[in-house]
Parts: sequence; structure tokens; C-alpha cells
Amino acid sequence: MAYDVSAIIQGYAQGYFLMADEANVLGWYTSRDRTLIPLDERFCYPKSLRRVLNSGKFTVAVNRDFSGVVSGCANREPTWISPELQDIYWQLYRFGWAYSFETWHGDELAGGILGIMIGGAFIGESMFYRISDGSKVALVKLVERLRDRGFVFFDAQMMNPHLERFGAYRVTQREYQVLLTQALQRQCSLM
Repeated sequence: MAYDVSAIIQGYAQGYFLMADEANVLGWYTSRDRTLIPLDERFCYPKSLRRVLNSGKFTVAVNRDFSGVVSGCANREPTWISPELQDIYWQLYRFGWAYSFETWHGDELAGGILGIMIGGAFIGESMFYRISDGSKVALVKLVERLRDRGFVFFDAQMMNPHLERFGAYRVTQREYQVLLTQALQRQCSLM
């Protein structure tokens, strides 16, 4: 099925995001506050993860296995990534809007982060791992990449205890809109 990619990107550019409910009905959502992953010195991670990073156990890649990352992110109960939303992500990927930031252990996909990139905004949709620490390493390496490439923010949408350990913080909808306006004026790249 073909989707109106420009309308979908316009929705994200206005601060909305797509999710499926328990009945797999897809809808646009927003919230009073948004969770951001810091791209500055507020970003932190445990010392034990530093050892994993320094070990060279994982390598990173962008879009090496986009469909594998989408499948990994959707493979949980409950999931907000319905089959229809998986198709939409695939179309966004084909048109250069959706990305997978991946960790690899040799030839095995270890984990990854699925996101949509608009200007200087990286909107994280989901993350997963198959090998312990795979998604955590992906998060650290993605933050480094976004920082190095001049991104304005990394939107994680909703807070959870895992993200809080990395320094994630909430901003109001009004603050988010200001940052989004700034991000839309930039041209950044993950590659």
C-alpha cells in the first residue's frame, strides 16, 4: 500500500507521532511533555557500559538491516508498531526519512534504534536488542553521531526508567515546538 509520505513527515514536523493502539488502529499522538536524550554533557551512562564500549565488542552501522531493526522493535508485547506502521516506516526509509542505527557483533545484528530524521531532529521511535548491551551501545554511539553532526535534539517521545539512567529529561510541548522549529531549519545527516 502506498502512503502519503509528505503528509506523514508534515505530521512529525508539527510535533505529532504515529502509534497503533491495542486494536492495531493507527493514530497521531502528541503529549504535554516530550522526553529528550541530551546531546551535551548531561548525557551519561554507567561505567560498566564504558567497559563494553572500549572492548570493541560491537560495531555500528546505519541502515545495514533496516527491516531487521523494525522487526526487532515490533517484536514485543504489547507493541505500538502495527504491521501498517511497519509498512509506513519502510516507505519513509525508501524516501530517506527513516533510519536504523545499529550495533553488530560480527555478522549478527545485536540491537538498534529506529528513528525518523527531519532536518536537525532525530525522532526515536523504538529500540531493541538481541545481544545484551546492544541497544545501550547503539544509544551511546547515536548520541555521539548526532552531537558531531550538529543535530538540535534527539526525541525519545516518552520517559521510562531506562532512558532516565542516560540523563533523559522532559520538556514542555511549548519548549519542544521551539526546538522543533530550530531543527527544521537545519540540514543534518547521519551518514
